Amino acid sequence: MDKVTQSAAEAVRDIADHASLAVGGFGLSGVPAVLIEAVRARGVRGLSVVSNNCGVDGEGLGLLLAEGRISRVTGSYIGENKEFARQYLGGELEVELVPQGTLAERLRAGGCGIPAFYTPAGVGTQVADGGLPWRYARDGSVAVRSPAKEVRVFGGRDHVLEYGITTDFALVRAARGDRHGNLVFGKAARNFNPLAAMAGRVTVAEVEELLEPGALDPDSVHVPGVFVQRVVPLTPEQAGAKRVEKRTVRA
Repeated sequence: MDKVTQSAAEAVRDIADHASLAVGGFGLSGVPAVLIEAVRARGVRGLSVVSNNCGVDGEGLGLLLAEGRISRVTGSYIGENKEFARQYLGGELEVELVPQGTLAERLRAGGCGIPAFYTPAGVGTQVADGGLPWRYARDGSVAVRSPAKEVRVFGGRDHVLEYGITTDFALVRAARGDRHGNLVFGKAARNFNPLAAMAGRVTVAEVEELLEPGALDPDSVHVPGVFVQRVVPLTPEQAGAKRVEKRTVRA
């Protein structure tokens, strides 16, 4: 029942080349930065990542991107990560762009054992009709396009078939967690973290505050320990290292 590991390196010890990872976070909020750095230190390559975005240049998943460790990304936002955009447009990276709500539901469905579902999001666009560039060739032409998806009518409205997502591993960051793996996320840092935690076959959580079993109010738990296999307690310095993606202050 005690799922605590003593280091991030130990917690990601079996993540190998070509593994698939669901990673929590939105921008730089709630990003499991310590676990990502541990994956980077392992030197693994060819990773398939499912995450809302890929951090920013030099932070979060941007660290793995910059070293060419990621081969495929399923996400909803390229954002302002210039290296992400460069690799995608340069044919170095395969990218499956998914509507943000659909991505969230695909992760949740995978975690709940639901193989597929229908949604109206994307009907009438290349999301449903196919043709979205997944990978570019070096000369700028499209090498791989998304396939067309099944569309069915429910209640007189078209819906597109989307598949649930499961991954080999999931990396998440929680504000609080106990030794049994029950997790609580802080405010906006909750974002994609619970969904990623559900989708991973082996879920590793870095926690800013480690508590003993019973210390968490069951009604406050966002992810129950049944979804979590490993817990990594952070040092105060690691817990406090939170970069602001865009700092806006008065003149």
